[in-house]
Amino acid sequence: MTEQIKAVRGTRDIIPGEIHKWQYVESTARSIFEKFGFGEIRTPMFEYTELFVKGTGEVTDIVEKQMYTFTDKSGRSLTLRPEGTPPIVRSYLENNLFADLPVCKLYYISPMFRYERPQAGRYRQHLQLGAEIIGTASPTADAELMSMYLHFTSKLNIESVTLQLNSVGCEECRSGYIDALKAYASENFDSLCETCRDRFDRNPLRMLDCKQEGCREVFARGPRILDYLCGNCREHFDSVTGFLDRLELPYQINPFLVRGLDYYTRTVFEVAAEGLGAQDVIAGGGRYDNLVEQLGGKPTPALGFGSGVDRIIEAMEAQNVRFPDPPGIEVYLASVGDRGISRTLEISYLLRRKGISAEIGLESRSLRSQMKTADKLGAKYVIMIGDDEIDKGVVALRNMGDGQQETIDVQMVASTLEDKLRIS
Repeated sequence: MTEQIKAVRGTRDIIPGEIHKWQYVESTARSIFEKFGFGEIRTPMFEYTELFVKGTGEVTDIVEKQMYTFTDKSGRSLTLRPEGTPPIVRSYLENNLFADLPVCKLYYISPMFRYERPQAGRYRQHLQLGAEIIGTASPTADAELMSMYLHFTSKLNIESVTLQLNSVGCEECRSGYIDALKAYASENFDSLCETCRDRFDRNPLRMLDCKQEGCREVFARGPRILDYLCGNCREHFDSVTGFLDRLELPYQINPFLVRGLDYYTRTVFEVAAEGLGAQDVIAGGGRYDNLVEQLGGKPTPALGFGSGVDRIIEAMEAQNVRFPDPPGIEVYLASVGDRGISRTLEISYLLRRKGISAEIGLESRSLRSQMKTADKLGAKYVIMIGDDEIDKGVVALRNMGDGQQETIDVQMVASTLEDKLRIS
């Protein structure tokens, strides 16, 4: 017996009984994002590796540990997309998306690939939705982006959502903070984990992102970046919080929030949802005012966020949010005999062209067996056709709700069902 091939570890199938949840989240995102003026963009699933090394950062976990990188037949290094922002910035520059409007607003719903330990809500291939605003330094854009995501979670009926906010400043003021942070960390070096010791010289801000409880306690007593912001960064941050206050959107200032990517400047934020335990973050993002220039463009301010759809759905399930019912079959056509199968094919094609969802029994089975199938599919009506109905030019129509059955002229099937389904 041939050994069964299974899905790769860290991936999974989303089957018909579950896919409606993903479709609901995706359609809600598209509806809301487009109402905020964002247009959808779809970038390739793989890019030149250099894009992520330069854009995401050489000393990030994504580049050092998590990327799926391979060499193609021409000897070029390619990487499956681990995150959404660098490809969008690359596309923004390559396709001159800045030519028509000074501010470009884009959203995406795309699979991402990261080689990391699979766990609840975290897969090596996962679907991510996100949005980017490229071309403005206005703090209004920061507030708009966060308000859009909070509106999105509200539309999904996710409750107890927490917005955490911080500023990582600019290169000017961040250097002073990094000096203070390293001086403090050196005094407590023996108390830090091995990862933080490695980050001390290579990427000191990432020490604040450590999940080890001992390190978190150490840095909770350390210097705070908000105390080192320059005048412009302080003004920007105060404007962002002021706009959020005007919109009456609650938030928490987390002075140790830095996110895990090198390109962030000024505003950074995360959104957490109740019911997910310790790993409760469902979205994160911030400003990346230098990234466009780093990837070959002119100095262009920008900001964005990413949100895992798996995590969103897990939050909804944990909070017992009701999903819309998956689309069902309105009419099932059951046949008896070869002539009946041919006629059901004709009638089902007519009904589908009229916008009525219909299913037929594709194999010759007993009428009883076909009725059981219709019931499992949740069909509202069943059309039954055998030799007798064909000879008389009629069909038998049964209402699966009340069991009532009637005989209808075959020429009137479509109009009769349209009327009945409209009323129901």
